[in-house]
Amino acid sequence: MPRFTIIETAKHIGEKVKVSGWVDTVRAHGKVLFVDLRDRSGILQIVFIPSNKEVYEMANEVRPEWVVEIEGQIVKRPESMINPKLESGSVEMLADSLKILAKSETLPFSIEDSGYEIGEEIRMKYRYLDLRRQRLKNNLIVRHKVSKFARDFLSAEGFIEVETPYLTKSTPEGSRDFIVPSRLQQGKFYALPQSPQQYKQLLMVAGIEKYYQLARCFRDEDARGNRQYEHTQIDIEMSFVKQEDVMELYERFLIKLVENLFPDKKIQEIPFPRITYQESMEKYNSDKPDIRNDKNDPNLLAFLWVVDFPFFEKSDDGGWTFTHNPFSAPKPEFMSDLLQKNNIEKILTTQYDVVLNGVEAGGGSIRNHTPEALKKVFEIMGHKDEDIKEQFGHMLEAFSFGAPPHGGIGSGIDRLISLLIGEPDIREVIAFPKTGDGRDFMMQAPSEVSDKQLKELGISIAKKVDDKIVKKNEKKVVTKKKNEI
Repeated sequence: MPRFTIIETAKHIGEKVKVSGWVDTVRAHGKVLFVDLRDRSGILQIVFIPSNKEVYEMANEVRPEWVVEIEGQIVKRPESMINPKLESGSVEMLADSLKILAKSETLPFSIEDSGYEIGEEIRMKYRYLDLRRQRLKNNLIVRHKVSKFARDFLSAEGFIEVETPYLTKSTPEGSRDFIVPSRLQQGKFYALPQSPQQYKQLLMVAGIEKYYQLARCFRDEDARGNRQYEHTQIDIEMSFVKQEDVMELYERFLIKLVENLFPDKKIQEIPFPRITYQESMEKYNSDKPDIRNDKNDPNLLAFLWVVDFPFFEKSDDGGWTFTHNPFSAPKPEFMSDLLQKNNIEKILTTQYDVVLNGVEAGGGSIRNHTPEALKKVFEIMGHKDEDIKEQFGHMLEAFSFGAPPHGGIGSGIDRLISLLIGEPDIREVIAFPKTGDGRDFMMQAPSEVSDKQLKELGISIAKKVDDKIVKKNEKKVVTKKKNEI
């Protein structure tokens, strides 16, 4: 007997079919028993009647969230019993057989409501149950559609999807790195990439010309509603382009994305308005202003480009640091100032940010593609020649072999989707996110590792005991200041 998803059953009226899924609810109307069966596609009402005694008695034992397989005939519901809220609400199944595939304990929380009111620790601990709620399943389906749309759009534009490494080199790029110890080169470490920035630029040196990736990015920064330790980025890089080329491509992508997948949404203004960083700060006191005409309209999307950012800003120690990306190029009229290290505070960069309803939804720049210009950026930031060579020598060397002018853009797909569907937190569109303090209660991560693993890596862990540091497996005690790890 063929097995169908629940959404397919309405096409097979009069036929005997097999369906499988989770028991959603069990109801008795007189002697007739009704079971609502749920799979990913929807809910189907199953009817059990007393004349089929063995199956009827078994059905009386089932409880919500049991996994079952049922065979029976699909029939039309009486006109007065049609449920217009369900796509399969015009039909039901008359059960012939029932097989119990798995039983379930009582769930630790209800999955019938939105789940917003449940504490994040218990939601994350039982995330596989949390994901059974329809809202979250729908969010993951939307995420799949957005990812597929991005791949299809960029492939049609001539881009090539290239995967870049997760184990790379630790370099100063704005956030703290997650580092990974090397077993074979003890005392040395890999870093998880904050973004594929350097690799995608090296792909331009390699002559790929049009690259994209749905890239995983890792940043050891304080989590909040629209940030996680790890996120996915729609990452794009192009050769032989100017700022306008990249902005035109990405604006067109966003417009088509909304038109195709979010037709209920309305973009406030096309083409997207543009404003300089200086104008934005003067008018809105923000570099990501919310320019919606009606902030009470949840279907209104106000996209905005912010351009002409300062390249450098003062760091806490009184030196200079980059505002967005050290690999950015200055606007052409400021290149001489960069090379001569003059008027540093006035240098504007080719950085461009796309803002959606007051939230940064993506950003990019045209890059420095000559070793001389890139080296000057790091010199302005106070790096010594030996440090520049150690940390970025591979980039400088690559650019010495003929690098094309290039630029790109990236959007956090988690943040973009949460904005488009109106979720308040990116964790609502990620299958297995971390809690606000970066923990995974489901997998109990982060966790300690065995002494054997530490020995293989040549690592000794210092344990804190009150105001003292004790090296694991050693008797020596080293006195430290309070809270010093």
